[in-house]
Order: sequence, then structure tokens, then C-alpha cells
Amino acid sequence: MAEPQSPSLTAAYKSPDNPSFSVSEALPALPASPSVDEKTKYLATLRDAITSAQDQINKELTQRMEDDKARLASVAGGAKVDDAKEEENYGEEVAEED
Repeated sequence: MAEPQSPSLTAAYKSPDNPSFSVSEALPALPASPSVDEKTKYLATLRDAITSAQDQINKELTQRMEDDKARLASVAGGAKVDDAKEEENYGEEVAEED
């Protein structure tokens, strides 16, 4: 019989244009019949894990956004990229107006 896995919080990112990545945060096992104090501690740990995962995800996505901007600038012949417009529309399909 397989040993039970430890609980974890996991997020995965996949994109056709960028390398995939995943973030995983270990969580403590919650007893079968937890007390209110145990539930409270577990939820605090879960909240911390979510914050940590979110920080890692934001760093990864920010780096990908910077890479995409650099790639776009090199393709555009060094033309200036409008950072505010790029951030507002990042990840969206936007038709360019001529």
C-alpha cells in the first residue's frame, strides 16, 4: 500500500510562448478531528503558504513579462515599448490600431 502524501499547495503555469513552472508549498497534515486551535493554526499556515506561493508566482510572471518586452523591442528594431500599455494588456489578445 502506498504511503499517504503530505498535503501541499501547488500552482502550475503553462504557456505556449514561455517555459512552464510550478510552485509548491508543503502544508502540515490536519488531524482527523482537529480542535479549534489546530484549525486556526492550520489556516494561518495555509495563508502563509498562499502568500509565499503568490510572491514566487509574481516574480516568475514579472520576469516573463520583462523577457517578452525585450523580445518585442528586438523584433520592433529597438522601438520604445509603452510599459503602461503593455502591463495593462499583458496576457490579452489586443488588436493593434493602424
